Amino acid sequence: MADGKRRSGVVSTHDGGWSWVIVGCCFMVTVCTRAVTRCISIFFVEFQAHFGADYSSTAWIHSLVDCTTMLCAPLGSLVGNRWSCRVAVMLGGLLSSCGLLLSSFANSLQLLYLTMGVLTGLGFALCYTPAIAMVGSYFHHRRALAYGVAMSGSGIGTFVLAPVVQLLIEKYSWRGALLVLSAFVANLCVCGALLKPIRLQEGKEEEQEGEEAESGNEETIGSVSLKDAEVAVKPPKILDVCHRPPLPVMLGSSAPKPKRRRCFLSIKEYRFLLLPDFLGLALSFLFLASGCSLPFVYLVPYALSAGVGHHQAAFLMSILGVLDIVGNITFGWLTDRSCLKPYRLACYILAVAMEGLCCLFTPLLRSFSLLVPFAVLYGYFDGAYVALIPVVTSDVVGAPYLSSALGVVYFLHAIPYLISPPTGGWLVDVTGSYTATFFLSGASLLSSAVFLSAITGIRRCRLRQHGPAAKC
Repeated sequence: MADGKRRSGVVSTHDGGWSWVIVGCCFMVTVCTRAVTRCISIFFVEFQAHFGADYSSTAWIHSLVDCTTMLCAPLGSLVGNRWSCRVAVMLGGLLSSCGLLLSSFANSLQLLYLTMGVLTGLGFALCYTPAIAMVGSYFHHRRALAYGVAMSGSGIGTFVLAPVVQLLIEKYSWRGALLVLSAFVANLCVCGALLKPIRLQEGKEEEQEGEEAESGNEETIGSVSLKDAEVAVKPPKILDVCHRPPLPVMLGSSAPKPKRRRCFLSIKEYRFLLLPDFLGLALSFLFLASGCSLPFVYLVPYALSAGVGHHQAAFLMSILGVLDIVGNITFGWLTDRSCLKPYRLACYILAVAMEGLCCLFTPLLRSFSLLVPFAVLYGYFDGAYVALIPVVTSDVVGAPYLSSALGVVYFLHAIPYLISPPTGGWLVDVTGSYTATFFLSGASLLSSAVFLSAITGIRRCRLRQHGPAAKC
C-alpha cells in the first residue's frame, strides 16, 4: 500500500499535479522580481526631480538591481542546492522586501544604490534562479510550455504593476509607492513555502536511472530522467557526480549528509563549462545582456521627451508586459511541438534578432501611436527569448546541470546589466537625444544573434565533415 502511494506520488509530480503549483509559484516569483525591476524605470523621473541628478547617475539604480540579481545568481543556485529552493526563495523574499522598505526612507541616491540596488537585488537573486530551476525539475514532456507560463509572470506583472505604480506615485509619492511594493514583494516568502522538494523513492525508476547513467546518457540533449527532478532541490550533481547514494534515501537518514558537504562545491558539477556549445551560448549572452535592458530603462523617459503623457508612457510599459506574456506562452507552446523541437535554438536566435531590429527603428518613432507598435513587437520577442533561455540552456548542458548552468548564465548578464544603463544615460547626456542609446541596444542584440548563428553554423559544418561523404 505504501509502495502504491509512492508510485502514484512519483507519477503525479511529473508534468502534472503539484507541478503546476510549482509553475504558479515561479510565475509569482518572476512577477515580484523581474516585473518589479522593470517598473523601477517609472521612478526614474521622480528620482531625478527629487535628488536633482542627471540621467547617468539615476540609471545606476536600475543597473545595480539588475547587476546584483544576475551577479549573485550562482549564490542562489548554491543555496538552493545546499539547503533547498524553499529556503533560498523565502530568504530572498525577506531581503528584497526589507531593501524596498529601507529605500522608501532614502535621502540620497547613494543610499538607494545600497538599499534598492544591492540589498533588493541580492534578495531577487536568491529567489530567481532556484525557482526557475525548480520548474525544470518537475517537467519532462511539456517543459517549454511550463517555462513559457512561468516566465510570463514578468509580462503580466509589468502590465498590471506599471499603471498601478504610476497611480501610487501620484497618490502617495515615490516613497509611499516603494512601501506598497515592499509589502507586495514579501509574498515571495509565501511562494517559497510552496516549493515542495521532490523525493524519489521508487526502486524501478532508480534502476532505470542507473542504466541510463552507465550508458552515458547523463547529458543527453533535450531529455530528462526522474533523477533530474532533484535539480536545485536536493543537490542533483551530488547524486550524479559523487558516486551517488541509492535513491531511496530515508528522510531521517544522516548518511548522505557528509557526501553532500564534500561535493557541494565539486568542480565536476561545473564541467559543462568546457562544452564548446555552452561557451558559444555564454558569449552570445554577453552581447544580449548589453542591449536587452536599455529599452526597459529608457522607453518611458524617451516617450516623455517625445511629448507623450505620463499615463500613456506608463501604458507603453503595460503593452510591453502584455505582449511579453503572449511571447512567453506562444513560443513555449510552439517549441514544444515535435516539428519545432529540434529548432529551439533557431527560434531563440530569431527572437533576439527581431528585438535588435525594433530598437534600431525606435528613434524614428516620435508619438504614442508610433511607439505602440514598437512596444508590441519588442514585448512579444522579449517574452519569446526569455522563455527559451532555460530551455536552450537545458538542451545544451543537459537537465542534471541546469541549476548550476542557469546560475552561470544569469551571472554573465551581471556586468552588462551594470554598465549598459549608465552608458545609455551618458550617451543621452552627451548627445542630448536617445538615438545613440537605442542604436547601442539594437547593435548589441543583433551582434548576439549573428554571433550565435555563426558559432552554430561552424559547429554544424565541422560535425558534418566527420560524417561519411559530408560536405559543408
